[in-house]
Amino acid sequence: MNDLFSLAGKVILITGASRGLGWAMAQAMSAAGGHVVLNGRDPKTLETRAARLRKTGSEVSIAAFDVTDEAAGARAIADIAAEHGSLDVLVANAGIQHREALEDFTTEDFRQVIDTNLTACFTLARAAAAQMRRRGAGRIIMTASIMGQVARPTISAYTAAKGGVMALVKALAVELGPEGITCNAIAPGFIATEMTMALLENEEFNAWVESRTPLGRWGRPEEIAGAAVFLASPAGAYVNGHVLNVDGGMVINA
Repeated sequence: MNDLFSLAGKVILITGASRGLGWAMAQAMSAAGGHVVLNGRDPKTLETRAARLRKTGSEVSIAAFDVTDEAAGARAIADIAAEHGSLDVLVANAGIQHREALEDFTTEDFRQVIDTNLTACFTLARAAAAQMRRRGAGRIIMTASIMGQVARPTISAYTAAKGGVMALVKALAVELGPEGITCNAIAPGFIATEMTMALLENEEFNAWVESRTPLGRWGRPEEIAGAAVFLASPAGAYVNGHVLNVDGGMVINA
């Protein structure tokens, strides 16, 4: 049974892996036996994170680049495949948030959110698929959000981007499935991370999350990480084109 969730021998690139959900995924996927390649923009931070994983006996590398730099992402993926012999799993997780009322939301800010949260998922998936199809196998996992299914004020770009991610995984699942490559998304609810700390500390908002979520609490990063291990492992081999909500039931709570 343990083999169902083993990532032994798998080379896994996780974007946005220096903190938050990406870091939690990196720890879990590393513990499952995968060789994790940590991505972020700051090499020093990545090295610190990598050192922590190496202390546990894990195999880990870093790949510092900005996910919105298409050429840098393509080079990094090609380099990973050349150095390690393959790229088995891509976790396109890096994302940003920008909150602004519509009348104050600039087109530049909108594009930045879309470029980071959606376009980068497309360009990285394209580069990863080019490596995966050579072996006839691969897993692509993207971080969506329940905010791609429901909406709140002031996050129009984020909602649009995450809705686009959910549509993108379906399109890629259909296109890449015949080549042995699956594509799925994880849609977190409200998870306690650095990115959501201001909301967590807002008493009114915190009360709303707890009352709106059937489980009555915020999610923990490791609860998203478990979903990533599942989708990357043999246990998730027949899951394709799926958006897995990990939200404590918030979306279905009328």
